[in-house]
Amino acid sequence: MTDILMPKATAVWLVDNTSLTFDQVADFCGLHPLEVKGIADGEVARDIRGADPIANGQLSREELDRAQANAKYRMTAQKSRHAELLKPVKKAPRYTPVSRRQDRPDAIAWFIRNHPEVADSQIARLLGTTKATIDQVRTRSHWNSAQIKPVDPVTLGLSTQMELDAVVKKAAEKKAKDDAKRGIVDGPTLEPASETGVAKAAPDVHEAEQPHYDDEDGDED
Repeated sequence: MTDILMPKATAVWLVDNTSLTFDQVADFCGLHPLEVKGIADGEVARDIRGADPIANGQLSREELDRAQANAKYRMTAQKSRHAELLKPVKKAPRYTPVSRRQDRPDAIAWFIRNHPEVADSQIARLLGTTKATIDQVRTRSHWNSAQIKPVDPVTLGLSTQMELDAVVKKAAEKKAKDDAKRGIVDGPTLEPASETGVAKAAPDVHEAEQPHYDDEDGDED
């Protein structure tokens, strides 16, 4: 059976506008018969507006008439003409204007220098470049290596600040998780030295210069 759009809204319409049994409506909409009964009793989908499956191309009038004439008949849904419009669209590769394409190596160099934790695949998606180009910049085998200078992609107009922040944050979180799994901890503590026991009170200068006497006569050691 073809999955229908808005099953509950469709069930509401069928309950209100046809003589189909609860089982027939449930079978067509992919719901449980008790759920359809709840719709009929006003206990379920009370605020949902009915959706006409004939009008939106999911059910033919002939199919509905057959089902209403035979309680054992199970309707077959048609492919809705609206279904294609509601399908998730695969995100196309980022398009970079020709005038900006020569700036991508500079942005790649910026990532390599400032955020080595960001994966090449993330850089490629953000900048609309390839892993091969990233590797060429990293190994300085790029044809224009002498002219490449690190510049952040926001300044170059290759991404927004929000997009850049999201990529860097995601990479940082992944690195933290990977480090935790390997038992790697952060560097030296940032606590004040006085609290870590590193700093010790220095001897008072005047006290250090005072001669030490160990008898009552005042003889100096």
